[in-house]
Amino acid sequence: MLHGYMSCKESFFYSISYFSRFYRVTAPDFPGFGASSPIPAAWSVGDYAAWLKDFISAAGMKRPHVIAHSFGARVAIKLAAAYPQLFGRMVITGGAGVLKPRTRAYRRRVAAYRLVKKFAPRLAEKKFGSAEYKKLCPLMRESYKKIVNEDLLADAGKIQIPVLLIYGAEDTVTPAAEEGLAFARAMLHCRLAVIEGGHFAFSQNHNVFNSTAAHFFAGNGDV
Repeated sequence: MLHGYMSCKESFFYSISYFSRFYRVTAPDFPGFGASSPIPAAWSVGDYAAWLKDFISAAGMKRPHVIAHSFGARVAIKLAAAYPQLFGRMVITGGAGVLKPRTRAYRRRVAAYRLVKKFAPRLAEKKFGSAEYKKLCPLMRESYKKIVNEDLLADAGKIQIPVLLIYGAEDTVTPAAEEGLAFARAMLHCRLAVIEGGHFAFSQNHNVFNSTAAHFFAGNGDV
C-alpha cells in the first residue's frame, strides 16, 4: 500500500485491517514522510520509484498486488511502466500525475512568482504556492516541484497489468472526470469506478472501497 504526499502508511488503517485477513500486507512510509528518514536530495518520481523497487526486492515480495493513493499512484505508475511484470494487479485511488493545460491565468501567476522571487524570495514563497507546498522545507519543495510537473500519461500507456481506478465522486484534488478519465483512456487493461467520498474516499468510504478492491484482486470483474 503506497500512501499519498504529506501522508503516511497510517492513512490505510481501514484497508490494512481488512486485507490483513487475506494477504500479507506491507505499507511503507516513503522517504521524507511518516517514520522514514529524510530524502538526501530533491527526489523526482523516478527516484521514489527506484527506492520502491529496491524496497520490494529487499522485502522478498514477488509480484505483489498494489493499492496506491495520489502521489503513491505516481510512483506505482512509473515503476509499473518500467518493469511490466513487477506487480500483480494494481488499484489506484485518487491517482495523480496528469498535467492540466496551462491557462493564461496560470502563466501570469508563474511570471508574477518569478518576478517577486527575484527581488523578495521569502515573500514569493509565502505568497505563492499551494497550502501543501508552503508546509514543506526547502529541499522537499524542490522535490515537490519535480513531482507535480511530471506528466505520467505516457507511462500509464505502457502498463500491461490489470488496473482498477477508484476515484471519489467529490474529489476536487484529482477529479474522476479529469485524472480518472485521462488514465482510463491511456491504460490498456483498465476499469474506472467512482464511489462516494473525496480525495480520501478509500478511507471515508472504506467498506465499499475494500470490497471493490478485494473483488478485483480475486480476479473478478476483469478489465
